Parts: sequence; structure tokens; C-alpha cells
Amino acid sequence: MADFTKNSVADMAAANPGINMGTTGSMRDIDWGNDEDAYWRDNFSARPYVRADRGYDFYQPAYQYGFRSASHHKGREWADVEPELERGWAEHRGTGTSTWQDVKDAVRDAWDRVRGAGHHAAGRAR
Repeated sequence: MADFTKNSVADMAAANPGINMGTTGSMRDIDWGNDEDAYWRDNFSARPYVRADRGYDFYQPAYQYGFRSASHHKGREWADVEPELERGWAEHRGTGTSTWQDVKDAVRDAWDRVRGAGHHAAGRAR
């Protein structure tokens, strides 16, 4: 599993020559940045998997993990990557205490946003 905490976006691109740089050569598509963080901060509470007793800070690492993983694993399907992401979650979450089951839907939601697949968990109830 890639360690996104130690590599810059440029490092990830250099290590993955097949990554899609787009028509401008820009890595903006895989830059978490303020815009993506703001999107999730503004929209997370409406997601069906979000529990009322958990704020954005609980879900933010999962959104970032899903966002970066989708960019890193271009060309691979969720079903093929999920077991790998589950194994990497404990390391990625850092000092957080969330389990994979706690955040899997949030990771998938961010993955689907990157992939343009729409809102994966729209019909799910918690």
C-alpha cells in the first residue's frame, strides 16, 4: 500500500509513470488541497453513512484516503483495491481510532467522486 503521508504528489507521479497527467500536464486532479477539503467539510453531514455523533474530523482522513487512493489506483476497480485499502487503513488513519468498517463508505464516496461515479452510498442507510 502506498504511504501517502510521506510522498508529495510529484513523488507519486514520478513513481507511477502511468498516472494520468491530463492535457495540461497538471497534477491538480490528485491534489487534495483546500477545495477538496472544503467540498467534503460542506457536504459530509448529508451523507447517509455519517453518524450524528461524529464530526468532520472523524471522516476527513477517510475522504482524503479515498481521494488519493482513487488517483493512485487509476484503472483499477474498487472491488479489486478494497482489500488493499482495508489493510492500509490502520496506518493511514494515524492516531485516529476509526476502524475500516467505520469509514469504508466515506472512503468509497471520495473514491467515486474522483472517478466521476456519482454518489455511491446515496441509497444506504446506516
